[in-house]
Amino acid sequence: MKVTYFLEIVSSWCHWAEPTWTELKHRYAGQVEFEWKIALMNPEDFSASRAQCDWFYRRSGTIMRSPYMLNSGWFEEHRKGRYEAPNLVAEAGRALGITGDRLRLALSEAAVRNGITVGDLQTAVDVAAKAVGIDARKLQEVAESEAVRDRVAASAADFKALQITQRPAFVLENAIGDKAVFSGLVSLPPLTATLDAMLSDSRGYASFKTHFGSPPSV
Repeated sequence: MKVTYFLEIVSSWCHWAEPTWTELKHRYAGQVEFEWKIALMNPEDFSASRAQCDWFYRRSGTIMRSPYMLNSGWFEEHRKGRYEAPNLVAEAGRALGITGDRLRLALSEAAVRNGITVGDLQTAVDVAAKAVGIDARKLQEVAESEAVRDRVAASAADFKALQITQRPAFVLENAIGDKAVFSGLVSLPPLTATLDAMLSDSRGYASFKTHFGSPPSV
């Protein structure tokens, strides 16, 4: 069983989804393989102004019953919705062996909680290097590499192939070929209900095979 989490580092809804991701990993440890992938937002998906960004933050924060409001200080109008830098740095960290969530969460928190302008590559590198204790020069070198850009482009293509538009997105797949795709949902219950059902079906198939073997060839 595998769960793939498609995300954008500075997405507010991905920020709200992180507790669900953490709980899934805890609840299904040893039963499910977990992986996150970068799914870059299109420039036009970002707010057009900081005031607009704050409006969206008020809405999402209220919907999530959050005790804090997100910080739009990371928003820079001159970037015209181009915020690849923190995503490249997150992928570079993974290329250097930092495969968990700590580095990318540091970048997300720096942006949407602390208002740090991680759209600047050097700033994103500094934030990430300090958070995980990695050499900043090496991290920047890898973040600027063609290999990392290709990896981000490939994961973005995987996301587009799902024919969905909202991040976060969760793709659930089991060993018997079942697949469920959740686009834009951040709450835990729909995901756990589906995972439980898919795991149960997989166990049923495994039990049947134990008793009766593989199907006849003809």
